[in-house]
Amino acid sequence: MIISDLFFEVKTAILSNKARSGLTVLGIIIGIGSVIAMVAIGKGAQTSIEESIRSIGSNLIMVRPGVSHGPGSPINEGRGSAQTLSQEDAEAVMQRINGIKNVAPENSGNFQIVAESNNTNTNVTGTVQAYAEIKNIEMSVGSFLTDQQNKKLSKVAVLGPNVAEDLFGENLEIIGRKIRINGINFSIIGITVAKGGTGFGSSDDAVYVPLETARQYLIGDDHISMINIQVEEQGLMDVAQGQIEALLLERHGITDTNEADFNLMNQADIVETASTVTGTFTTLLGAVAGISLLVGGIGIMNMMLTTVTERTREIGLRKAIGATSQDISKQFLSEAVALTFIGGTLGVILGWLISFIIKNYAGLETEVTFSAIGLAFGVSALIGIIFGYYPARRASKLNPIQALRYE
Repeated sequence: MIISDLFFEVKTAILSNKARSGLTVLGIIIGIGSVIAMVAIGKGAQTSIEESIRSIGSNLIMVRPGVSHGPGSPINEGRGSAQTLSQEDAEAVMQRINGIKNVAPENSGNFQIVAESNNTNTNVTGTVQAYAEIKNIEMSVGSFLTDQQNKKLSKVAVLGPNVAEDLFGENLEIIGRKIRINGINFSIIGITVAKGGTGFGSSDDAVYVPLETARQYLIGDDHISMINIQVEEQGLMDVAQGQIEALLLERHGITDTNEADFNLMNQADIVETASTVTGTFTTLLGAVAGISLLVGGIGIMNMMLTTVTERTREIGLRKAIGATSQDISKQFLSEAVALTFIGGTLGVILGWLISFIIKNYAGLETEVTFSAIGLAFGVSALIGIIFGYYPARRASKLNPIQALRYE
């Protein structure tokens, strides 16, 4: 059987019963569309989380106070609740560890911020000039804190965009205006560029003041709630982390690492962990959606078996005039593959549309990749071959004499 004849026969068979063919293809469309949409959601979530982690800085190692925790132990009592890190620890890291680009200690607490008749509760971070470079903080208006302001205990503040909007609305002409923190007036010197995200830990919802000012007027002690350390190169991260741990153990007089009164977090490890979790999540979503593909494949096999029964006399006639078993098998298998290819194509379009709608109207990040589309087409073709093989083989094995007598 030549290819043109095969194409014509497949086209005729599919169009001869449009309703049944359409319902059969629908199962594949839903299956492929679901897989692409679910994988796109998972991939989008993975990319969004990784970008959020990287947006807090590059080549970053964070040291927090508090004892290390084993499996099943509660997480640190709270950021800054333990008092085991000092300004001297931060200075020692900068002076004694090779490959360190910047060090920025910080001391944070939650305070009520008042401006005229408006107020909001948010995180206030006392820190130094290097913090902006370490955490990739850019200024929308004004400037960030300086080391000179830190030395002078200046009562100045930099606002995150969400805080600025809560206190002053959409008016960004607020440089030089006053806010009150803990009953003390601070002059606004800048507003940071929005990074996205809300809540504790988001720079958009933070207020920054000089570290020494925070110690003197807000926090009331000399301890540090976190030391942010920027390493010069990615390849030095593991070495620097080991050296920092050894230095702090020495300074704190601790010989057993299991009794360390601080925790080190490597940004690369955080990204890797997040990628693993979201990758598993994406696989789970794809597997759940893949069940509908299995159902669609069963639907194709059911339709093809029905078609073989209905076309028994036709098969007998074809064999009687010279068609071989291979020709019959090829024809029915091609019909199954054609149905899944049509369903796969429409399913890809449906999956892309669902992803587009979710991204633009539901506020979730999605990412349709070429690998997902290629996988969808590959799976649809495989389903056509697997679930079309048995009906095609059954059709090819029919005895032409018995088939011609079939009523």
